[in-house]
Amino acid sequence: MDVSIARPFGPSVLRARMRSTPEDFVVEERLGFAPDGSGEHLFVQVRKRGANTAFVARELARWASIDERGVGFAGMKDRHAVTTQTFSLHLPGREAPEQLPEHAEFAVIDAKRHSRKLPRGALEGNQFALVLREVEGNQAAINDRIAEVALHGFANYFGEQRFGRDGGNLAAAQRMFAGHRVKREQRGILLSAARSALFNALLARRVADDNWLGGIDGEVWMLDGSHSVFGPQPIDEALIARAQSGDIHPTGPMWGAGNLRSGDRVHALEVDALAPFAAIQEGLSAAGLKQERRALRCCVRELAHVWQDERTLRLNFFLPAGSYATALLFALGEVEDAAFSL
Repeated sequence: MDVSIARPFGPSVLRARMRSTPEDFVVEERLGFAPDGSGEHLFVQVRKRGANTAFVARELARWASIDERGVGFAGMKDRHAVTTQTFSLHLPGREAPEQLPEHAEFAVIDAKRHSRKLPRGALEGNQFALVLREVEGNQAAINDRIAEVALHGFANYFGEQRFGRDGGNLAAAQRMFAGHRVKREQRGILLSAARSALFNALLARRVADDNWLGGIDGEVWMLDGSHSVFGPQPIDEALIARAQSGDIHPTGPMWGAGNLRSGDRVHALEVDALAPFAAIQEGLSAAGLKQERRALRCCVRELAHVWQDERTLRLNFFLPAGSYATALLFALGEVEDAAFSL
């Protein structure tokens, strides 16, 4: 599947490198709630460097002498970064070992009891502190683009990490749809990659047509800060004003069985944009997934930037769950990930 990803707000205004060191990519998870102080689950807050979430979960399970299925976490966090996130450990009727786990790649910084396991997706979002190095580009133009993103948000693309190295997850999904058997634990990852690729293709079309922000006739809208959707309905001044304020966002399909919810011009556009990917559509529908919607735009909060020197730019911002920092960076320009450079 070859999709040209259109850049919002025009051509790139910078070139840079990110994650030259893990400390250049700092992420702090915000759950949006606090542990209640009692219950069968121990919420363990961990700060990790150079370790992925699954590895830390296994190590915590071993430390607590529980099955890995008793460990919960809200989302996966990057290995090539310094990240803070919470894990839940199911410890009914007993305490955790008194001695905290000691590991070169992570440390426990807090632990409190809670009544329920931490499920996937149960977080408000993530706070980022990123440092871009070897920055090339006109500083005034970069400042202007950052201000534009702060005002309007950015195209809510799925990040490259969703598709695996060199897009391998998507290629594997296409083989699976063609009849190739895969392990049960891989199936969900491959379905997500295929679904995400179709969404990115549709969003790229909307960005190229310059109608991804304000909406057009037949739009299905999503309320900001929630997954509640409404529409389709004819576009009017009230909807346009709400979209401009960031209160609502146009949406695109997360593919599955059933009919597209969109109508009129949006429906025709979605059918046309995704027509080249009929085999992927059929595979997702056959897998039992249902039609859902995802916002085309993500609004960034608390966006601030500082030039540490002429070629070093620091960005601080908060993104809601399910959005990607790399999609925000894409709105600025071409950012090479040093963690994966040869």
